[in-house]
Amino acid sequence: MHSDTAPSTSTTATTAPTPATPVWDPQQYLRHADHRTRPFTDLLARIPELPANGRPARIADLGCGPGNVTALLADRWPTAKITGFDLSPEMLARADQEYAGPTAGGGSLDFRPADLAHWMPEEPYDLIVSNAALQWVPSHPGSFPAWINALTPGGTFAFQLPGNFSAPSHALLAALCDTPRWRDRLAGHGARYIHLLEPAEYLARLTELGCRTDVWESTYHQLLQGPDPVLDWVKGTALRPVLTALKDDPKAVGEFLEQYRDLLRGAYPPGPRGTVFPFRRIFAVARKEA
Repeated sequence: MHSDTAPSTSTTATTAPTPATPVWDPQQYLRHADHRTRPFTDLLARIPELPANGRPARIADLGCGPGNVTALLADRWPTAKITGFDLSPEMLARADQEYAGPTAGGGSLDFRPADLAHWMPEEPYDLIVSNAALQWVPSHPGSFPAWINALTPGGTFAFQLPGNFSAPSHALLAALCDTPRWRDRLAGHGARYIHLLEPAEYLARLTELGCRTDVWESTYHQLLQGPDPVLDWVKGTALRPVLTALKDDPKAVGEFLEQYRDLLRGAYPPGPRGTVFPFRRIFAVARKEA
């Protein structure tokens, strides 16, 4: 599923809890749908036309979340058979309710549960795409060979993911989780994404697999509105592991959010027209040789 945290430089005890699979809140995630969707539309614009195989295109969306960006694939390829995969029951339920079924162009949308750490294609695909999901999968670069092998000749593997894990929003979260007050319950919960590669590393891995590859990065300077908008943003993404770990202790949730809110207010002061929130993204489009 879709989302964003930065490594802490401090040493944690070997008994630190293992972060559980986050419980997702589709409604909270979609509160910033316009900003969250923009990187995907930029990625989509760079994906080349799919192979003409005399049949409808077959597309997999890895980490489809609530399905709102999966539906954009049907707008681009209206006859395609598109399957969204996600680990979150909450996200899949929302996607099924809103988008599953025949599409206006004669294609179809369906959604299935899958853990991307272990997902392997069971059929050939013309496009495998992932939007803001692979940051949750430490092993994802190791899956690239199998995923590309499953592409039809001329097919494409494309993804985008956050590259802002050293930003204050994430660095402060990691540091707070590792303070004496929270370390026993949350150590490691704010530093889950140190496995991410830099753009040049993704480029090297994908070209080594024989793909014609385009890799780039963009930083979106987003103007967020409302009180404590950065806190509201991360409640839909980077804070999910923390909120999941503390879900049975509402008092602790309130205390943690208050402390984190105060840190974010210092790092992201509001301006006269909103709060500026820089957001770096990494993109890759790898086309298999025909």
